[in-house]
Amino acid sequence: MPELPEVETIVTELNESHLLGKKILRAAVFWNPTIDTLSACQFSQAIKDQKIIRISRQGKYIVFHLSEGYLLVHLRMTGKFLFNLPSRHERVRLYLDDGRILYYADQRKFGRFYLVKTLEQMKNIGIDPLSKIFTFNAIKLLLNSHSRKIKYFLLDQRYISGLGNIYVDEALWEAKIHPQRFSDTLSDTEIQALHTAILKVLEKGIKNLGTSLGEHQANYFSVSGRRGGNQYKLNVFRREGEPCPRCGRTIMKLRVAQRGTHVCLICQQ
Repeated sequence: MPELPEVETIVTELNESHLLGKKILRAAVFWNPTIDTLSACQFSQAIKDQKIIRISRQGKYIVFHLSEGYLLVHLRMTGKFLFNLPSRHERVRLYLDDGRILYYADQRKFGRFYLVKTLEQMKNIGIDPLSKIFTFNAIKLLLNSHSRKIKYFLLDQRYISGLGNIYVDEALWEAKIHPQRFSDTLSDTEIQALHTAILKVLEKGIKNLGTSLGEHQANYFSVSGRRGGNQYKLNVFRREGEPCPRCGRTIMKLRVAQRGTHVCLICQQ
């Protein structure tokens, strides 16, 4: 957490916050490990007077297109951007030329900032499922080229970027595929169903402004402080013990790829 729909929601709100064209006058770093590859001092010097040209997303990364290079931000588990001063867990401040401050808060301290010259430095990031190149043929080639449990495969950001535990469970249920099936055993019909399911659950998540799994500050909420609403639309994730919306069988919780995994053993044989 956050996964693709949550990051997409954050990027949308950042773009709607009139950041484009604004200059970063200076930065203040309060937790040095947040800045990857550079020291806090080097980062502050390099980002000074950079103009924000565009903000986009690649997988789970927020990409700030700057006048010279790019700022890549991976929120990991609890990272978030705010315009209101966070009461706790503040890690980085970006001071803007319009007088505002963009705060980065991160309770678990796992999030990372990468200041890079080119996007080619984004290594080991797979196909973005909302990109034009995420086609049936592309996912078929990936699946047939690897023999791994399908849940493990879908969580690996080197192949398809942006999916995490929530949306993988939802997509596999939607496609009627057991999470322990091996990737290279899926038929063309099953691959097509999985391709369609991934797009469906991601688009639903974006429409509902992401998934917030609790009220605590560590849980996901957007730049404006809104909680997502997709948690009320989930079919299997964290629904163990409840009836499957499709067949009525009790949803079970398994352990796959070291992750809690929610499955209907009738629909997903």
